[in-house]
Amino acid sequence: MNILDSLINEQDSLERQNDKLRKIAESLMRRVEQDTDESGAAYAQFQRAAMLEETVRARTQELERALDLLNDSNAKLALANAETEAARANLANAIETVQEGFALFDADEKLVMCNSRFGKHMRDIHPLLKPGLPFEDYVTLVANSPFLALPDGESAVEWREKRMARHKDNHVVFNARMAGSRWLQVSEHRTPDGGTVVLQTDVTDMVLIERQERERLLDDQARLIRATLDHLDQGVCIFDAQSRLAGWNRRVGELLSIPYGRFLVGTHFDMVLERIRESVEFEDDHSPEVIDRWVRATTRRAPLSFELSLSNDRILAVFAQAMPDDGFVISFTDVSAERAAVRAISNAKETLELRVMERTLELEDALSEAERANASKSRFVAAASHDLLQPLSAAKLYVTSVEVEHAHSPQGERLEKASNALLSVEQILGALLDISKLDSGQAAVHVSAVPLRVLLEQLSDEMRPIAHQKGLEMRVVCTDAVVLSDATYLRRILQNLMSNAVRYTESGRVLVGARRVRGGVRVEVWDTGPGIPENQQERVFDEFHRLNASASPANGMGLGLAIVERACRTLQHPLHLSSKLGQGTCFSIELPLAPEQLGAQTTVSTNDTQPRDGLEHLIILLIENDAELRDALTLTLEGWSADVLPCASLAEAEALLKEVDISPDVIVADYQLDDDLLGLDAVIALRKQHGPLPACIITANRTSSLADECDQAGVSMMHKPLDADLLRAFLSKAQRD
Repeated sequence: MNILDSLINEQDSLERQNDKLRKIAESLMRRVEQDTDESGAAYAQFQRAAMLEETVRARTQELERALDLLNDSNAKLALANAETEAARANLANAIETVQEGFALFDADEKLVMCNSRFGKHMRDIHPLLKPGLPFEDYVTLVANSPFLALPDGESAVEWREKRMARHKDNHVVFNARMAGSRWLQVSEHRTPDGGTVVLQTDVTDMVLIERQERERLLDDQARLIRATLDHLDQGVCIFDAQSRLAGWNRRVGELLSIPYGRFLVGTHFDMVLERIRESVEFEDDHSPEVIDRWVRATTRRAPLSFELSLSNDRILAVFAQAMPDDGFVISFTDVSAERAAVRAISNAKETLELRVMERTLELEDALSEAERANASKSRFVAAASHDLLQPLSAAKLYVTSVEVEHAHSPQGERLEKASNALLSVEQILGALLDISKLDSGQAAVHVSAVPLRVLLEQLSDEMRPIAHQKGLEMRVVCTDAVVLSDATYLRRILQNLMSNAVRYTESGRVLVGARRVRGGVRVEVWDTGPGIPENQQERVFDEFHRLNASASPANGMGLGLAIVERACRTLQHPLHLSSKLGQGTCFSIELPLAPEQLGAQTTVSTNDTQPRDGLEHLIILLIENDAELRDALTLTLEGWSADVLPCASLAEAEALLKEVDISPDVIVADYQLDDDLLGLDAVIALRKQHGPLPACIITANRTSSLADECDQAGVSMMHKPLDADLLRAFLSKAQRD
């Protein structure tokens, strides 16, 4: 092998190597033929030569095949490179034909390519837009370019930070103002591989057209407003947020006798006011100083109205109202004729009243002092009770909310006592109000068929725990009789009689039952109490009269029997009293039977409340003009996890709902709002806008006519002072429905 390696040079060509091998083979064959003695060794050498030749031939073939494959690969690579260059050229040509500025950044935020229109509006940075430019550097160049018109009050650094923040979004579109009143719309889009395509579109023409159209619309609107103002019978002045005159009509000068030319755009209100003072006098305790303070007020300004007197006996009604942009409008209306008519009517009324007074003097003298005192007392009690119900409702709600928070604290017992005291006040005020209505004849009753069984079962469930707490036995014998009466007042009568029996009975039992009498039913309440002396049996029906003078006010103020006597008198139910000292007392009332056909149709409302459900996410629109009660209700409702929108009026509620752009789940409104607006009217108006929302009216008005109105409108009603449990039950039901 060493000799063979020395004979064959690998650097020779294949032909040369084959030629050498051929010669070696021939030499070996001749040697074999000449030297037969050494035939074994020679044959072995021949075999090795033949094998070597075969190996060389196979290697040669493999080299030839590899060379062919290499040549094919080079040809295909050259073809692919040509196609790639052609595709790149086609892409570049296509991008160049795009009418917008185009740039492509790869996933590493490096500029890959852009067309000649990209960045052409910024001549200072256009030559720097080369492949490999980082996107952040590109934004920095744009932010610091003098060809970019930055927004007012914004620096280049701030613009750059906002631009990079928006770059994080998948799709970005915004307008940029360039120098020379040019506008570009810039849009960014993400590619599937994480790159970014940026397009720049010149929208200057569209912006100019939009501005021209806007100016045209403003001009048309201004002409329409001017024509409208000039055709008004009222004088109108419009002032902007800086109290400068922005518009007016000719009627102003006619009413104020001021030359039209003295009104100039931009004139400050102070100068206008000075010109008005020269020819008019202010009435209704209004002065220029009051008006000036209203104009200069920085807080929300309520509408202002007053009157001006001119020297020619003309009277102008002035109305000033703020506008949303902090400007204001002042209108002047000639009300001279109306005021003259009012004066004439007033004079006629005074004359008529004088004549009526003369005719009624004798009748007034005939009225007894007792009747006048009684009427005055009834009116005073009704008014005082009504006025006290409002703050009492707020106090109860505040105490209830605090009582829940401190239920297990040392202050819990005190809060419970305070709540009980407020409850006692509520009961007393309710009783006073009932008495005043009964005395004044304003108590409206609705006589209908009332099933006694239902009523007595309700009262039994209510009074039995109280009796058992005192160690008394209470027995109520029910009946299937149906009577004619007012369900509410009948329940109040029986409740007072049973409560009185339990309160004044220390031991023994209380028995309630009904007996059939001719044409009706007599309901009797028996007790084993101390009894009532005969000389006191008439006085027990007087208000504030109690046999046990040492009793605590928490045990009653002696109003229960007074209400019973007046209610029975109003309903024409005979009331009887039978009592013996040391043996007990029996109160009984006689009730007429109802026709059988009415009995099956009558039901009696109960005071059962619904379970205490959570009110999370329940949106409650609260309309209450009294600030204290509104705050108390808001605190209570929010304590139940409800979302409350407190408002003082319908206008404020509508504005708030429009601002937050939501519809409430339920409406709670006071019945008597400001500006002579009723809560029912507010509910109806809101339902027209937001659909049939559940609603509740809170009121101190206990007339049956109001209850009928609420029923017809499908609105619940609760009386003041509010019962928190009833309110929560209503809201829970509204949430479930």
